[in-house]
Amino acid sequence: MAEVRVAKSAGFCYGVERAVKLAEETAREKGGCAMLGSIIHNVHVVAELEALGARQVDSVEEVRPGETVIIRSHGERKEVFDRLEQLGSVCVNATCPNVLRIQQLVAQADREGRIPLIIGEPRHPEVMGVASWSDRSVIFPGPEELEKWLLQKPSRQSLSLTAVAQTTCIRTIWETSKEILKKLCTNAKIFDTICSATHRRQLEAAELAAQADVMVVVGDRKSANTKHLAEICRKACPVVYQIEQAGELTTGFLSGCTMAGLTAGASTPAGIIKEVYTTMSEEIKNMEPQEESFEELLDKSFKTLNTGEKVTGIVTAITPTEVQVDLGCKQAGYISAEELSADSSVKPEDVVKVGDEIETYIIRVNDVEGYAMLSKKRLDAVKVWEDIAEACENKTTLEGKVTEENKGGIVVSVKGIRVFVPASQSGQPRGADLSAMKGQKVQLRITEVNRARRRVVGSIRSVTDEARKAAQEAVWSTIEVGKHYTGTVKSMTSYGVFVDIGGVDGMVHISELSWSRIKNPAEICKVGDTMDVYVISFDPEKHKISLGVKDRSCNPWDKFMETYKVGDVASVRIVKLMTFGAFAEVVPGVDGLIHISQIADRRIEKPGDVLSEGQIVDAKITAVDEEKQKISLSIRALLNDGDEDAE
Repeated sequence: MAEVRVAKSAGFCYGVERAVKLAEETAREKGGCAMLGSIIHNVHVVAELEALGARQVDSVEEVRPGETVIIRSHGERKEVFDRLEQLGSVCVNATCPNVLRIQQLVAQADREGRIPLIIGEPRHPEVMGVASWSDRSVIFPGPEELEKWLLQKPSRQSLSLTAVAQTTCIRTIWETSKEILKKLCTNAKIFDTICSATHRRQLEAAELAAQADVMVVVGDRKSANTKHLAEICRKACPVVYQIEQAGELTTGFLSGCTMAGLTAGASTPAGIIKEVYTTMSEEIKNMEPQEESFEELLDKSFKTLNTGEKVTGIVTAITPTEVQVDLGCKQAGYISAEELSADSSVKPEDVVKVGDEIETYIIRVNDVEGYAMLSKKRLDAVKVWEDIAEACENKTTLEGKVTEENKGGIVVSVKGIRVFVPASQSGQPRGADLSAMKGQKVQLRITEVNRARRRVVGSIRSVTDEARKAAQEAVWSTIEVGKHYTGTVKSMTSYGVFVDIGGVDGMVHISELSWSRIKNPAEICKVGDTMDVYVISFDPEKHKISLGVKDRSCNPWDKFMETYKVGDVASVRIVKLMTFGAFAEVVPGVDGLIHISQIADRRIEKPGDVLSEGQIVDAKITAVDEEKQKISLSIRALLNDGDEDAE
């Protein structure tokens, strides 16, 4: 069914919510006040505040003597604050805390003699305000302009620089700019100042746009973050509407749509978003009911934190001692390094990255100072035990690493939990050296969990046995004469070798190892070797398989028949001495018999009196039995032929 999906982070961010609330309270308490510029980029909100007595002025000159002045959420230029102070005006600073931080970083850079580099829209009020806190500030719309500036004068690359970004900067623009700074500059301090709420909003918009047929982005056309949201959505969605209110949507704009996405800039009121959502919902008939109402989604951003609860947030900053997490509420979240991981040797940046979604456990809340202390380590420990118990119940196969040999077995680390595996369940033969398994990654099943005693028992054998059984069934179900396998030599005997072809062992007789005569399989292979084999015969009832190695397409007998005939003389190699004669190799893989009577022109007691294994001699082919593939050879015939020639 067709549906409308709302981005969870759509609408007012904390900074905007704070600014609007300050303006409303000030207007009521003072009976009127002045807003210097648009407090947020939304004409509807500004109009509502003006109705409460908060009139908008565009310059300091329009401020009345002694009038209370509200500084907009984007911040203001330093000279404006100086001018208002001269006029004796009371300032209510509604600047977003994230913007204030950037102003402080630029001011600090100025005091240290560093040049502030600002990545953002040059004419945006936030950027203009930030830049004013240092006479040295340089503004760049994007990485291309930054790189050009650095390359124009290579000496700039060695200057003391401090780099920051507009809070609503697109993440890819900032990341590319950072890479350029890291590559070219030798003394650059880089601060990731993109608002976490903005980043989360952009990530959600991109994800939603990739799934949607149509995207609707709601926000004032002057709003930078709204404009960026629309740009991001257009990269992933074919149809994107950027509107300020529901009335801009026309009938049929969702025609043929199966899923429509809705997001909004940080300065868009909930009421306007709700109107747009209602309009879109009415346009799509038979829409499935939403699991959560829009009001519920908005309420989540203002949730109350309580000790002992699980919370999910976005990593916004990483230092050597702590990780900062945006929890989507007024309190900032912090994870100390010791509460990040059970492994004290890892660094925070090895565990999480800026922009990661992270689930944590609240260990302390300080509402006065506005922060919450979190622990990932404690939540991970709880979740791991839950995962282990679930794996035991469901007989799930897990992966772990053998850390030590223990009395009666081995210890395997699974997700940081010690799992004892008895020797009988190790999958190794009885009496095997289990210490050799240390450091190996293994597959196992959990057979017993006692959390109170922190005891976990597992079995590797159950996994290997099952895998081997499945492999055996696969072999026996598909085996056929002539089928080729790549196997492993498991054991050797004097009469052949046993080869594992996938959970099933087959026998290769010594005669099938080579066309040439060999005395022992060790001449051809050793245990552990990979061997290409084919099936000669098999018996499923007796579970016996006969395998071959010799290439039947290259029968050496055919080569012999093509090369020699009866009466020819061949240079042969003595391969075996018997009491009745000697076997000699005519061509590789084809032997002939030299009877003892045909070895010499005199009577000899045994072949060894004249011949030795490995000796090369000439012999005459006196007979060939093609059917039985037997050859008769004679050295004596050549000797007699020599006597006749001499006469």
